[in-house]
Amino acid sequence: MQLFFNRKYKTTRFWSSWIVRKIFKVYPYFIFHFIFANLINSDRELLELYKKMMKNNLQLREKEQDSQEQDRFGLIMFCISLIFLVFAYGVAVGKYRVFPYKVINKVTSVAEKGLKQFREDTKIELPWYLKRLDSPYPQAILNTNKAYPGLNLLTGFSDKNTKLLIQILDMDGNILHEWDADWKRILPNLEYLPERKIPKSRPGTTIHGIVMMENGDIVFNFSELGLVRLDVNGDVVWSLPYSTHHSVHLHDDGNLWVSGQKFHEKDDVEAISRFPNRKPPIWEYTIIEVSPDGKILNEWSIPEILRQNGYLGLLNLGTLKNWETIVGGDADVLHANDVKPFPSDLEEGFFKRGDIMVSPRNINTVFVFNKETEKIKFVSTGLFVRQHDPDFIDGNTFSVFDNNNSAPKSANPQSRILLISAPENEVEVFFEGTKDTPFFTEVCGKNQWLPNGNVLITDCVNGRAFEVNREGEIVWQYYNYVNEGMVGIVSEVQRLPLKYEQIFRKDK
Repeated sequence: MQLFFNRKYKTTRFWSSWIVRKIFKVYPYFIFHFIFANLINSDRELLELYKKMMKNNLQLREKEQDSQEQDRFGLIMFCISLIFLVFAYGVAVGKYRVFPYKVINKVTSVAEKGLKQFREDTKIELPWYLKRLDSPYPQAILNTNKAYPGLNLLTGFSDKNTKLLIQILDMDGNILHEWDADWKRILPNLEYLPERKIPKSRPGTTIHGIVMMENGDIVFNFSELGLVRLDVNGDVVWSLPYSTHHSVHLHDDGNLWVSGQKFHEKDDVEAISRFPNRKPPIWEYTIIEVSPDGKILNEWSIPEILRQNGYLGLLNLGTLKNWETIVGGDADVLHANDVKPFPSDLEEGFFKRGDIMVSPRNINTVFVFNKETEKIKFVSTGLFVRQHDPDFIDGNTFSVFDNNNSAPKSANPQSRILLISAPENEVEVFFEGTKDTPFFTEVCGKNQWLPNGNVLITDCVNGRAFEVNREGEIVWQYYNYVNEGMVGIVSEVQRLPLKYEQIFRKDK
């Protein structure tokens, strides 16, 4: 007994342990049930009385259960009636705007704003080449019989492995053909570029400027990396080791007109001497004419053309100080984003064959010079903001994609397609976004004038292309969805003639 009853520390811990305390709590119940069971089983009358009592108890329980079922049914019917009355009154509130319509409307508005702000605050930031659209999300494709028929050449982005897209789509948005546009595979050697301009990861660049050749080959820019020609199977026909960007134009003589640039470090004394008011390093924007087999035929320096024609002021718009007009190093003064010669199939007017149109975006300017004399014959400045893709329309008119991004987003800015006449510089708005038909892209943008008078517009940042007729009606539209409610940026969509169906539909 002394083993279990003493004043030792371990003994005290034993009697106060969890398991011992549990046993002592449960043990009395076992004793009671054991005594009760022995008593009932030892007396027959007590056993019969116990069984009768249990039977009566069971019957009483069944009656209570039936009563509860009846009460439950009544409660359910009451709730259904109440729901119906609430629904009916809700319809009346919405239709006749009776109390508490104003209260509900105000609370709903506040809740929606709060939910929208919560989503904005908590959503994951996307890479620059993807964008979330506002719901309800527009349908991926709109195709009407007013659209100009053909195939569509698309360049842009996907979210799959930071993939660059080059695709042929039919008018219903079905993919007929696709190229592997991996710049690391196609341009393995970029030693001609400054080290800091060589991408370190994918996507690393954009496909900015592309044309389709007669045989189905494509020629395009890996922007600022180089010009490439791929055949239908994706094999490299040739590549040009020249920092090209933004635009490629296939002229009617078969030659390619491309926007280019050259990089000059401070130790490039000869080049720096041609830019006395620039602090190196310097990007010199150029125009190159390239043969179909990838040879440079002609090259022009855009800063040289401006300086020779007396437009030094356009080269120094980036200066801010009163007594120091040097433009800072690596400054993107011009950002020339397009070059096109006057088409030989257009009737001459003020513009003539041999004229070249250039678009320096960062000075909000389009100018035209003659390629033989290098004389500038026309300049339009300030009628548009950070423009893209000017096109000759006839001998006296050109169009321009006016990004019009000078206003803050809160002001709901809208981009425009303008028609500008020369030499008067008169402006006509062909198409402009509205609140009901929004159209705004702060960067990039293309417009293609189709034979039936419609215009195919690339709304770059919003991941779509759409076609409008002269009445301003959208007759075709495509969204580059990469996920639900999410689009990849579209660099350009071109409408190709139906003759290319024999190349790209042959296996379909």
